[in-house]
Amino acid sequence: MAVFSKYTAVLEADGSPMTVRTALQLINRFLAEDDFDADTQFCLHWFEQYGWENGKFGEADTLARAKGTSVEGVKNSGVLQSAGGNVRLLKWADYKPDWDPAADDRLPVWEGLHQLVRVFKTDGESAAGKVLSAVAAKAEPIRQLAYRLYTLCERAGRAEDARAYNELITSWAPIESAATAMPSTAPAQKTLFE
Repeated sequence: MAVFSKYTAVLEADGSPMTVRTALQLINRFLAEDDFDADTQFCLHWFEQYGWENGKFGEADTLARAKGTSVEGVKNSGVLQSAGGNVRLLKWADYKPDWDPAADDRLPVWEGLHQLVRVFKTDGESAAGKVLSAVAAKAEPIRQLAYRLYTLCERAGRAEDARAYNELITSWAPIESAATAMPSTAPAQKTLFE
């Protein structure tokens, strides 16, 4: 960011002026340890600061913009509550039980993980396998996020939250086996002459 104060203009590769917002997004993307989507990056950093507690909308808005998303967008994804100038992340137990990942048009890794935790805690490994099968393309980032959140909660002394992530991690292999045993919902691949 020092470059912006040192020079009269910072340019994009095509010669157009770079905005501070674009620079912040690039910096955050570079600094991110994981390749999570923008909504998940927002949730992860918000969780590090506030956990499940309320925070001010203005702070959330600033963070969301820096991560390349918006508070309204994260709220629309179903992982955030925003009202009366306050913002808070939803706990896994607050997620909708009638969730359908196939109908979810904005599915951040954060939501996939917490829906998986909810189903695992309430219905066990087989049901969690069904969810994992439905979000198979995000399976590895979900697992990485679970590890990351377990470590973060352990360090912060959030034992109950750490336990939920740890239980999911330690049951990952049976959940993954249950997921691979699910019938494929993908359309059958056609042969060359069909």
